[in-house]
Amino acid sequence: MQLWRRVAWGRVMVQFSLLAITGVFLIVSLWRPIYPHEQFLQHVPTVVALLALSLAVRRRWLSTSALMCIVLFLWLHILGARYIYSYVPYDEWLDKALGFSPTRQFSWRRNHYDRLVHVCFGALAVPPVCEIAQRFGGLRRMWAIVFAVSFTACLSSLYEIAEWIVAIVLSPESAEAYNGQQGDMWDAQKDMALATGSSLLVAILMILARPWRQRDPGPRA
Repeated sequence: MQLWRRVAWGRVMVQFSLLAITGVFLIVSLWRPIYPHEQFLQHVPTVVALLALSLAVRRRWLSTSALMCIVLFLWLHILGARYIYSYVPYDEWLDKALGFSPTRQFSWRRNHYDRLVHVCFGALAVPPVCEIAQRFGGLRRMWAIVFAVSFTACLSSLYEIAEWIVAIVLSPESAEAYNGQQGDMWDAQKDMALATGSSLLVAILMILARPWRQRDPGPRA
């Protein structure tokens, strides 16, 4: 029993450490911000997510792997928010480090960091949502995966709608910068498609890794 408690306590400490690192990363990203007027809108969801995750860690609702998926997405978002997504200088970083410029190589006309984040959102959301659906929803693994993909697609759509409404209501003069459309009228639709597509890919990989015909022990208590 003592060994189990030590393992459980160690897991909680690791999870709180991940949240602490994320908090430090957030604070550092706000030091001398390049686009100060947009940071409030960008990081309201970040702060809410950190508070919710702190509660989840205290209640031991998530495994470390599920939490890591969420934290990785937050790190990507924090980096993107500093440059309001449209101006993340990944091209300059890669050119200096590897002598490779994606924009030059592929003749891109826009900054694609936001596209990367939407792909990662879809991929990283499926494992934790699947775990939650099994543990608290009582779903079998196959149905939990189906639910996770559906939830991810729905959340992606709702986020695009909420992002537009928040930008128009709270900061209409910077709505374009906050939304990061970069002049693309189909930006929201492309983002939703990328998130849904990557979630489907991860779902297929999860199914192939453990076929649905295999005996499913069901949700953990």
